[in-house]
Amino acid sequence: MKAFYKTFDEIKNERFDGMIITGAPIEDLDYEDVDYWDELCTIMDYTKENVYSTIHLCWGALAGLYYHFGIPKVHLPEKMFGVFEHRVTRPSNPLVRGFDEVFYAPHSRWAGPDRAAIDACPDLRVLAESDAAGPMLLSTESGRQIFVIGHPEYDKYTLDAEYKRDVKAGKPINVPCNYYPDDDPSRDPLFRWRAHGYLLYTNWLNYYVYQDTPYDLSRLEALEK
Repeated sequence: MKAFYKTFDEIKNERFDGMIITGAPIEDLDYEDVDYWDELCTIMDYTKENVYSTIHLCWGALAGLYYHFGIPKVHLPEKMFGVFEHRVTRPSNPLVRGFDEVFYAPHSRWAGPDRAAIDACPDLRVLAESDAAGPMLLSTESGRQIFVIGHPEYDKYTLDAEYKRDVKAGKPINVPCNYYPDDDPSRDPLFRWRAHGYLLYTNWLNYYVYQDTPYDLSRLEALEK
């Protein structure tokens, strides 16, 4: 496993075309109470000078929105859990190029971003959102900071495994929305988000990590602090 992992100290003097900051099931904690919050802030600050485009994913997106733009998270009365319909709001943006006007994406979280704070932030663009699940895909105008509040990377059975895990543990959990046929957990779930999940990351790699990134990363301009 050591071949695939490095500490931040080992790479902090390098520059990268792209980076993904992933999430963790710790939405119930205040950011400052997370054990590794200070280290994560150091990494997020590092991306502004040393990474061309960074995707912040799920809790990583909530944390990134808070750290970079002061967007607070809002705790939900019940888990946002299932596969939800979303609509593209900025079809000309490269990240959603080729998307259908309406597409599906999974969510599995106990918190979300403060929508009023997002709307009041001039630096953020909402690229896709859901009436039920709220904003799902946000970006700065340059595409150098991207926030995915959902799990387009989930495979077919990830929600199934999470649901059965929580049922077995006796935790309160609803059947994931729009996932099992007729909401019957004994039936094989529908994999209805795969194409758009692939397309999102393909667009990111093509338009931002490949086409827009300077060939010589020593010329990478830092984002404003």
